[in-house]
Amino acid sequence: MQERTYATPSPRSFACDLATLCAPTLAGLKPASLFRYQPAPGQDAAAMAAAWHTELSPRGVTVQVLKQCPRTGAVLVYVYRPARVAKLLADDRTLAFLAGEGYTPGTADELLAQLAERLCCEQDFPHEIGVFLGYPLADVIGFIQNRGKNFTACGYWKVYTDPAAAQAEFDRYKKCERIYARCYYNGTPISRLTVAA
Repeated sequence: MQERTYATPSPRSFACDLATLCAPTLAGLKPASLFRYQPAPGQDAAAMAAAWHTELSPRGVTVQVLKQCPRTGAVLVYVYRPARVAKLLADDRTLAFLAGEGYTPGTADELLAQLAERLCCEQDFPHEIGVFLGYPLADVIGFIQNRGKNFTACGYWKVYTDPAAAQAEFDRYKKCERIYARCYYNGTPISRLTVAA
C-alpha cells in the first residue's frame, strides 16, 4: 500500500514535500508517512534526509531513506515517530502477520531494516508496508488478499473494514495537510510545525 501524493506548487523541494506530504505525521496524527523524492541534478537526497533527521529528531521524528535508486538518485523517504511505530510493530497480531509475510521477529529497527531490504531487493512491492504507516491491520490484510480490489473506500489507503471510520481519518489528514501547506508557504519553519513527542 503506497502513501498518497499530492501536487505541490513549484518549485518542489525536499522541505516542501516533507512539510506537506508528511503533515499528519509531523502533527502527531499519524505514526508515519512515506514519500518519493527526485533530487535535482547535483542534489544529494540522502544528505537532505540526514539533515532533516538531525533537525527533527529532538522533536521525536525520524527521517530515513528506505531506498535509493542508483541510476536516478531518487529516494523513498520514511518519516516516522519511532515510539509510535515501535508500539505498532510490537502488537502480537501485527508480529504474527509480519511473520506470515516472511519477516524474522525483532525490534522495530530490525523490522524496518527487513522492510528496506525488501524494497531494494524484491521484484514485488511489499504491500505489508501499510502496517509500518499505521494503516489498520485488517485493511492491509484485505488489500493483500484482494490484490487491491473489492475495497469499500479509498483514500490514504484502501479500506476493507469500516469505511466511515476510515473516511473520518482521511478528512482529518486532509485538513491537516491544508493547514500545514498554508503555514509552510507563509514561512513557518518545519521544526515549528513538528509537534514534539
